[in-house]
Amino acid sequence: MKHILPLTACQLCPRKCGVDRKNGELGFCRAGGDVEIYRYAPHFGEEPPITGTKGSGTVFFSRCTLACIYCQNYSWSQQGAGDVYSHDALVDVFRSLADAGCHNWNLVSPTPWLPQIGAAIEELRDQGISLPVVYNTSGYETCETLTEYSPLADIYLADLRYSQKSTAESGSRASDYVSASRSALEMMWNKRGPLRCDENGVAISGIICRLLVLPGFSQEVIDNLEWLADRFGTEVPVSIMAQYQPAHRAVDLEPWNRHITRSEYDRVCDAVESLGFETGWIQDFDEKVEEGLLGHTMEPGGWEKS
Repeated sequence: MKHILPLTACQLCPRKCGVDRKNGELGFCRAGGDVEIYRYAPHFGEEPPITGTKGSGTVFFSRCTLACIYCQNYSWSQQGAGDVYSHDALVDVFRSLADAGCHNWNLVSPTPWLPQIGAAIEELRDQGISLPVVYNTSGYETCETLTEYSPLADIYLADLRYSQKSTAESGSRASDYVSASRSALEMMWNKRGPLRCDENGVAISGIICRLLVLPGFSQEVIDNLEWLADRFGTEVPVSIMAQYQPAHRAVDLEPWNRHITRSEYDRVCDAVESLGFETGWIQDFDEKVEEGLLGHTMEPGGWEKS
């Protein structure tokens, strides 16, 4: 895979820092030249088509292109907890997940590391070792990056977090999130289209759009549902999540310093039904999530078919 987005002038995400990561310069996400991973393992807490029966081969990469004030993962997404992996070590990570029988390689927040990930997976594919790749993203992407790495991604598991610039700026320091994420979703839809599964119900390709309900901002989820229905129709699978918890800097800031209410969540669920979405999952309002993995995981059994 020939890369036209080099680390010597990094423009992988919408921030387009342009730093020379190969020579020690650091941009917004603080990612350097060597891949950093917090942890990797077969994981059983994703949506059913991703988890399947054997688990999703999930790699939690350190660093993130957003700086969400409520991030439960901030110790590795913003503070860089994790270990450095060479190319050969990264190849071994993906090989071990394939050997464990996982249904897919699930790349959580992969954007800062796409050149290294692409090279590692390409080497394994050349050896005849290949799994579907889940591109597990906040949605804060550029169309240029998605286009270049479209051969890497089979399934897009993408957030659609905000509908207002002001909320995106206060929540994630990304006033351009709305335009970037919506353009990214259009690109993903054009590349992969509706979710396709094998005879066992395990995802092969397509999109799942995740919408996390934030305290005081349930209307923005409804806005995004309306946008999805208008742009793609109601066959796009949606995953509605109730798992917000105040964390990191959000614990001292209103309205971020509280849980969502039942009435806020019910408004969103009612919108899913009234808009006529055909496929997706609605998280149990009372379901507890696995500590430290908010935004990407939850305990098994917490999804209902919408």
